[in-house]
Amino acid sequence: MKNVAVIGAGTMGNGIAHTFAQSGFKVQLIDISDASLKRGMDTISKNLDRMVTKEKITEADKAKTLANITTFTNIEEGVEYAGLVVEAATENIDLKLKIFKQLDEACPADTILASNTSSISITQIAAATSRPEMVIGMHFMNPVPIMKLVEIIRGYNTSNEVTNTIMDLSKQLGKVPTEVNDYPGFVANRILMPMLNEAIETLYNGVAGVEEIDTVMKLGMAHPMGPLQLADFIGLDICLSILNVMYDGFKNPKYAPCPLLVNMVMAGKLGVKSGEGFYDYSKSRKAEKVSSQFLK
Repeated sequence: MKNVAVIGAGTMGNGIAHTFAQSGFKVQLIDISDASLKRGMDTISKNLDRMVTKEKITEADKAKTLANITTFTNIEEGVEYAGLVVEAATENIDLKLKIFKQLDEACPADTILASNTSSISITQIAAATSRPEMVIGMHFMNPVPIMKLVEIIRGYNTSNEVTNTIMDLSKQLGKVPTEVNDYPGFVANRILMPMLNEAIETLYNGVAGVEEIDTVMKLGMAHPMGPLQLADFIGLDICLSILNVMYDGFKNPKYAPCPLLVNMVMAGKLGVKSGEGFYDYSKSRKAEKVSSQFLK
């Protein structure tokens, strides 16, 4: 399996493409527009430049990695020779079902279909195909080239052979694959998102301010990043989507998203990517200035 197609050139997709290409795989990076592909490739190039500066790779390594990536705007062309497809599109169930139906029709019969979904049921995604035994979750962590964990999610029908293949493949990437079963939020987000949501509730209830909440968790719990800063980094829209998936899946009120989170997403305050969330990123991508709406 030396040909890997990646669907989506956004933050996760370009990171996954970068990681496979740097490990010697031929990568077909697919997105709906040339502009998205250009942004994705520019990001990969800049991330490789940082690795060169830190002397983790050479200029020759960078050139070889970039040469391993070919871009496509047409799914059928991009997946023609793929042994594995990793879908990293927006966290939207209708979009993912549409993509997997298309992949099932376009890919060779022996192609493994993986989703980078952070919460959506792999069993439900697999049901859109005629090969549910060959559908699996590969939940990479952001930033993909750096973070070691890959959650490997078995759908109800995922075969042992496919699971073992993807576990071994993840190790070839220098990752640590961890197998989990298919329940809403899996492990990482089932534990993480309620914590982030509770931090937002704590702010919403006036217990403490943005910086105070993050300081308590960083200094008191040794978290490298405070929960509100982390929510901004992930994207508040993504956090809301994952919480909704868990709330719908478990029907348990403990997963209900905080009204403040809902309102911020509706207002377009999504965190780093929109320039403002709990912090103001208009002048820096670092969480150095609390958003004016939360200043006393």
